Amino acid sequence: MFDVFEHPWGLITAAVVAVLILLILKSVAPQKCHFWLWFLPFVLAFAAFGLDYLVETDLEKINAVIDVGVKAVEEENPDAIEMIIADDYTDSYHHSKNALMALCRDILSEPLIEKNIKRTVSVDIQPPKATVIFTVRVLLDKQSYIYRNFKQQVLVEVQADLRKQSDNRWLINRVELLKIDLHPVDWKSIGRTDQ
Repeated sequence: MFDVFEHPWGLITAAVVAVLILLILKSVAPQKCHFWLWFLPFVLAFAAFGLDYLVETDLEKINAVIDVGVKAVEEENPDAIEMIIADDYTDSYHHSKNALMALCRDILSEPLIEKNIKRTVSVDIQPPKATVIFTVRVLLDKQSYIYRNFKQQVLVEVQADLRKQSDNRWLINRVELLKIDLHPVDWKSIGRTDQ
């Protein structure tokens, strides 16, 4: 089923079709082509942009959460990360939100990342759940231990599971590392032994 909120370009296409129909009508029966009919394509185009601007879809909300997370890691800001993590968070290594945040605060306490470049691989939305698989090319900070001793950039593939909350916000309730530089990994590969 076509969802006009997910695909506002459908209304733009309808506006273009309306213009073509009006041009045909004007050449075939000019007496039937009233001036007010020319407002229809503009109304359709305005509606498309208005709906896209006014209504934030689940896909847009989910992408925004992932973008906030990627940017927060880039800025080494664990407080911003904490805002998008659900209270019932758990993954294969961290059994609570607090355990994940302790790792985040530890890793992000030193210079680490210069820039993150995200590319979404797939988004599967089955409300109230969603799964996003994405890759991030991490350009490391020149002052970081990894940059100085190993490499300048890392390619990370991640799976994030989100859940829609009662207030219609989407929050991350599970994150799993899938690959680093195309090699399969998990949280235990980078986990700290002192946890």
